[in-house]
Amino acid sequence: MTMSDQPTTDATVASITPEALKDRIDEPDGDVFLLDVRSESDFAEWRIEGAETVNYPYFELLDGIPEALAEQLPEDRQITVLCAKGGSSEMIAENLQEAGYDVDHLERGMKGWARIYEYQELDVDADATVAQYRRPSSGCLAYFVADGDEAAVIDPLRAFTDEYVQDARALGVDLTYALDTHIHADHVSGIRALAAETGATPVLPEAADDRGVEYDREYETVGDGDTITVGDTDIEVLHTPGHTTGMTAYKVGDVLFTGDGLFTESVARPDLEDPDAAKDAARTLYESLQEQVLPLPDDTVIAPAHFSESATANDDGSYTAELGDLVDRMDALTMDEEPFVEFIVKGMPPRPANYEEIIAANLGREAPDDETAFELELGPNNCAASEEAMTD
Repeated sequence: MTMSDQPTTDATVASITPEALKDRIDEPDGDVFLLDVRSESDFAEWRIEGAETVNYPYFELLDGIPEALAEQLPEDRQITVLCAKGGSSEMIAENLQEAGYDVDHLERGMKGWARIYEYQELDVDADATVAQYRRPSSGCLAYFVADGDEAAVIDPLRAFTDEYVQDARALGVDLTYALDTHIHADHVSGIRALAAETGATPVLPEAADDRGVEYDREYETVGDGDTITVGDTDIEVLHTPGHTTGMTAYKVGDVLFTGDGLFTESVARPDLEDPDAAKDAARTLYESLQEQVLPLPDDTVIAPAHFSESATANDDGSYTAELGDLVDRMDALTMDEEPFVEFIVKGMPPRPANYEEIIAANLGREAPDDETAFELELGPNNCAASEEAMTD
């Protein structure tokens, strides 16, 4: 029996927006119970973190609530049902409501969850306003740097171009630069979309450009030691290859935007550009960390391009850490080269979904439309060398 074969009911079930669900999960005493009715494989690959969750595929619920599931469902708590797009979850939620459960369902499902984007200004030692954007569904992070009447966005996502434009307008600044730290493999870059929308100059690292970028608009490249100026603020350029040949960090005041070179819970995986050269890339990553990053002051704020489910947020919800703290808690940063290389290449997680198509889009070799681009990047980022935190 298919969903279309199911009898309809007169019951109406409440829905909850992704933003409201996120607020409930974030509450200190949040008591959220989720019934995820996607397939087991989809659930294993990508799920909502921070809540008690039971996975039971919807096609096993078409004829009612199996006893095995009923034993797992609370009778004294609200249940939020979710699926991929919101259709199946509504039907299952109606059945649960008729059975007497307190239930709602997630509007637009996991596709709606992937639209959540959060803005948080950071308390850092910089003359500029520095803000972090967070995408909870994938762990992607981007940054807004504003000084005077100018601003730059670092590692923007194409799906959230309107967010950056609106925030620039709210702050009364013009977006003058859109910078990528490298050719991303987990999301479609927004530097060209921002250029088209605002006239901002797209910026790529020179070594990233060497991979054969084929953009349909002019862009600038930067190399190690260069400086980009936003208002009266200098954005310093540090070439930090390893994750990719083009991986580049940007520094503003005491903040180092590390891209995928160093995270708050791990270091970069070295196999996304050339899987056959992972060990060589890991050695390059070691050199970048030792020569470019670790010599910086201990109070340097590491601001990465991603966080994983094993990362711990700061009290304000942001994902940053002081360099000295990471050195104290992450053994990989104090290893000798060969142990580091062996440690990094051992047991890397699955590569990001659709990473080859995303790389092709970010090189300009493919031109997916907005909806296709959004679909390509659904799921976790998997850009770190380990799914588990490397920190103590």
